Amino acid sequence: MWKDIKEVFYTIREYLNIPVITLSGSEITLWTIVYFLFFTFILFFVTNKLRKWIVYNLLGKSKIDLGVRVAVGSIVRYLILVIGLIIVLQTAGIDLSTLTILAGALGIGIGFGLQNVTNNLVSGIIILFERPIKVGDRIEVGTVAGDVIKISMRATTILTNDNISIIVPNSEFISSRVINWSHIDKNIRLNYPVKASYKENPETIKKLLLEVADENEGVLKNPKPDVLFSNFGESYMEFILRIWTREYINRPGVLKSQLYYAIFKKFRENNIEIPYPHRDIVIQNSGN
Repeated sequence: MWKDIKEVFYTIREYLNIPVITLSGSEITLWTIVYFLFFTFILFFVTNKLRKWIVYNLLGKSKIDLGVRVAVGSIVRYLILVIGLIIVLQTAGIDLSTLTILAGALGIGIGFGLQNVTNNLVSGIIILFERPIKVGDRIEVGTVAGDVIKISMRATTILTNDNISIIVPNSEFISSRVINWSHIDKNIRLNYPVKASYKENPETIKKLLLEVADENEGVLKNPKPDVLFSNFGESYMEFILRIWTREYINRPGVLKSQLYYAIFKKFRENNIEIPYPHRDIVIQNSGN
């Protein structure tokens, strides 16, 4: 029985030692490939566990932001991966000097075909360390507006008000103008223009607008809302209702609709005239 097992073992070993390819005099066998794939899998598995341990255990109790902890863990993992792959290649019997040509070709490929990928990776590292945006922020970049729900090394995921996830390359946040509504805190001020007829008393308009703001639960009481008399129009006086909100930072249009509904109702109850454009038509008789 043991003799048969030995014969099977030696047969398998002979097949595994069959050269598959030769690189600059170095023979690559099936055993070399199996050895490389096995230890590469182990290396990726262990470094992934190490990254999670660094993020959630080693740095978990510190005051360091989660995004920075993730960046540190990812960088440590990539460094160990590079060193580990070099060690695996050497112990597998692969002469690294034979990979010089392949490495040169790969470098050219990165320089031309992977420029955007490299740019996004570097931008991701900058975002994770400088923190111009973070998970939970309300942002606008280009024509995209929404809440940041995930920041990875290559791209950032933004969730819009329509529950649509948009994947934005990280380079957009470095090279483009980004509006962060909650960079410092989540309190924002919104300005809503309101027009009234010249027949009305401006003080009355101000009083009614402040009442509308005070009655809306989404408007903060501190800082207090205020009303500016902003302009004398052709047929109207223009006011600006300025309010602060925290709850509606990601739904400013909803709050605007609520306030305008309430303003219209309040004006109707108090017989406040809402102006409309006036046009004078002059008819000339060109007859004799």
